[in-house]
Amino acid sequence: MPKLPDLPAPRFPEVPEAPKPEHPIININPEIPPLRRIEDKTKINVRYVLIAPYVSVHIYWNPEISELVYEIEEPILNEFEEKTLEEIESGMLELINIGAVIDKNQEALLTYIDKMAKVILSELGRSLNEESYSRIFYYLYRDFIGLNEIEPFLKDFFIEDIECNGTKTPVYIVHRIYRNMKTNLVYKDTKKLASFVEKLAQRCGRYVSYATPLLDGTLPDGSRVNATYTIEITSKGPTFTIRKFTKVPWTPVQLISMNTLSPEMLAYFWILMQYKCNILVTGGTGSGKTSMLNALSFFIPPESRVVSVEDTREINLPRENWLPSVARTGIAGAGEIDMFTLLKESFRQNPDYVIVGEVRGKEAFVLFQAMAAGHPSISTMHADSVETVIKRLETPPINLSPTLVNTLDVVAVMAHALVNKEETRRLREVIEIVNVTAQGVALTNKPFIWNPSEDSFYFKTESKVFDKICKRHGIKRNQLLREFKIRTRLLFKLYKRKVYDFTTVQKIINQYYKNPKKVLMKYLPEEIKRR
Repeated sequence: MPKLPDLPAPRFPEVPEAPKPEHPIININPEIPPLRRIEDKTKINVRYVLIAPYVSVHIYWNPEISELVYEIEEPILNEFEEKTLEEIESGMLELINIGAVIDKNQEALLTYIDKMAKVILSELGRSLNEESYSRIFYYLYRDFIGLNEIEPFLKDFFIEDIECNGTKTPVYIVHRIYRNMKTNLVYKDTKKLASFVEKLAQRCGRYVSYATPLLDGTLPDGSRVNATYTIEITSKGPTFTIRKFTKVPWTPVQLISMNTLSPEMLAYFWILMQYKCNILVTGGTGSGKTSMLNALSFFIPPESRVVSVEDTREINLPRENWLPSVARTGIAGAGEIDMFTLLKESFRQNPDYVIVGEVRGKEAFVLFQAMAAGHPSISTMHADSVETVIKRLETPPINLSPTLVNTLDVVAVMAHALVNKEETRRLREVIEIVNVTAQGVALTNKPFIWNPSEDSFYFKTESKVFDKICKRHGIKRNQLLREFKIRTRLLFKLYKRKVYDFTTVQKIINQYYKNPKKVLMKYLPEEIKRR
């Protein structure tokens, strides 16, 4: 057999390499570590990356103070690098062009900061090796693009709250897994802390000064900020509290997985939302009211128009037909647009549903009048029972008749709970309003309650709101109860299959409204056979 000639190795077309960034690489979204709860806190000793490759956090038990501590680990600069950083930052404050920075994405901002830093280094006649420049560049990113010393905290997925009580005292955080912890960040200078509060106000699009020393606002990432500016208001100096929110809200199925509520509760609310009932979510600070409100919004029919009104942006709805509005504070008494005004205007925007972030003032009058006029509404309020809701309505600054509570169909009471020595959130009870007298005496029905001793939920099929729905819409009660059972089983099936994705859950719920048979064929085929 003749020998085949040697052929050259095949040549494949070269794939061009992705262009390398002109600046040192900073990864602000490293992989979220799989942290686990450890009952014995003295055994906790974890470290994970927040801003790669520069910043990590070390969480460990400190035996000297008998507490868990949260320590941020940033690059350590030598004396020469510290002096160089100060000179670059000083030069950048004079040279930086705000117009060139506005509306730029993260990559463009990093490139801009890098170019400016190198121009200043050239003018100073300084030469830095790559390692030194990378460490310095991190601090430039942190202080000019980020939020200074708290930037690593904001990048920690597990942090819920960041709390600064003033100068010369540690900043505290609330961690999703390990809860309250002291950090190694301490503001020592009052002027520096006041300057940082000003920066927070600027990022929120708000204004603080000695004349207006209180700040309520929302950062671009959706985190809520409350701060004070002067020592006359808070004796330890300026303060701030930042409540972080997940970029993507918890889905109803995720709330089941966290045992915040039961599938039966969610199926109940799904029916209430379909038939345009009025719901008030109550509870204390940080009890999960907003998370519950966002979860309920998944059940609003897909074609419905929703208008939301808030004083600081917290609501995040998974829908297109949504008009969000946020109150605005004025400057020197001019330009203020409060929630009362926004809520009045919202009823001219033809809403199918009105969502009010939190009722705390005169806007309550408009909200309850709107409910009475047939505008289905959902809102939250700081209260732990129907009786407390009535008291809050009766007293200043709301000053309403308690009989207006009759316009509500349901009050859902959220609560902080200690389960197996761990802090968590539970839907404590669902209360249906049957009647409230002019004297503030409430007749109610509780179809759902949480039993704290067993950490389980109980329900009864006797629902006064279901009776209302049957009368209003001409539906037979056994038909409504059957639908309640089907939706309960569907939600439980999604939980068992771990269908948690934001978009997927919303798609399934929307599809159920349009073609329930198709959804049941996929998730509950046995239900189709029964039909």
